[in-house]
Amino acid sequence: MKIHEYQAKELLKKFEIPVLKSRVVSNDFEAGKVIFDEFESQGINTIVIKAQIHAGGRGKGLIYDSNNEPVLLYDKQVRGVNVITGDNISDKGHKYSKAILNNKLVTIQTGDAGSIVRKILIEEGVSIKKEYYFSITLDRTTSKNVIMASTEGGVEIEKVAEETPEKIIKEHISPSIGFQDYQARYIGFQLGFSGEAFKNFVDFIKKLVNAYNELDCSLLEINPLVLTNDDKIIALDCKITFDENALFRHPEFAELRDIYEEDPLEVEASKYNLNYIKLDGNVGCMVNGAGLAMATMDLIQLSGGRPANFLDVGGGANPERIANAFRIMLSDKNVEAVLINIFGGIVRCDKVAEGIIQALNIVDVNLPVIVRLDGTNAEEAAVMLKNSGLKFNVASNFEDAAKKVTEILKN
Repeated sequence: MKIHEYQAKELLKKFEIPVLKSRVVSNDFEAGKVIFDEFESQGINTIVIKAQIHAGGRGKGLIYDSNNEPVLLYDKQVRGVNVITGDNISDKGHKYSKAILNNKLVTIQTGDAGSIVRKILIEEGVSIKKEYYFSITLDRTTSKNVIMASTEGGVEIEKVAEETPEKIIKEHISPSIGFQDYQARYIGFQLGFSGEAFKNFVDFIKKLVNAYNELDCSLLEINPLVLTNDDKIIALDCKITFDENALFRHPEFAELRDIYEEDPLEVEASKYNLNYIKLDGNVGCMVNGAGLAMATMDLIQLSGGRPANFLDVGGGANPERIANAFRIMLSDKNVEAVLINIFGGIVRCDKVAEGIIQALNIVDVNLPVIVRLDGTNAEEAAVMLKNSGLKFNVASNFEDAAKKVTEILKN
């Protein structure tokens, strides 16, 4: 589960991690008032206005209006992150806020579809001596959390890894003894910190590791982490993704969810505890289990098609669950065929077949449906499907399912 930058920074404050003074607003009038009351009148003459969306690359991203025309201000195209300085910053801030809010921000991560900006973060400016990259995430190859740091702050870590991998420092955290002081010092030395800046960095990194653990994060990224001219360490930006398997421990995180930043079909699927991820293909695939889903998507690709989604119904095969799965899947106009690939281990194939038959009497499906059921009571299930009177393409095995998908897509 992802959250916005402003939400992430509020959480960091609880762990005494240094962030800049900021306020989040959702309309331009409020923005102008906040900038005047809390920044300009306090002698602050530099602010940064940041669009709040769940995507990176905002600083280079551009704002477009409802007609998909670039939004211009002061003869320049408005970006997702804008620095405003000088006199009368409240008036300028009001104009920038109006130009950004309720318009579309297009970044390298959103693609051309972009994302509508519904909130902006107004933040005070800061004098920066040096920018760094810093993150904590899970390294699945070692089953340990890993810290990644680099002197190349403000740059996508993927680009650094591709072009200058030697500039990425990695330090794994032992699950048995946790993060140690010597590791914090090692990373600080590797990044070139010294004196007061070194002390501040060591304190900063230990608090950040604690926040990562306490919040049950799967990613905590600071990019950039900055060293100010007075040797302070500040999280200038922050991205947090929670481990969804641990959300039961944090019911308060539910209010941080922003469904506007999620695909509408994925939001709809979550209401019925269905795991759904929209893709760009033409074949809908309904499976039970993530491993089988990956294999099914490979099968579709090898058969000449492209998966339109990842839809995992899990262990439930009741008619209502399958009907909702069909309804959500068929909401994608790109879907030309449906492949149901279920392995009956705990769940019985005849119960799955019963659910499919009842679901198709509820949901109007006008597309070819290929069904491959294997496992417990698979033979009984095949008979039920054949005798249902519904137009199924029943596959006898994985290979047969691939053949039927290929034939349908060719016609």
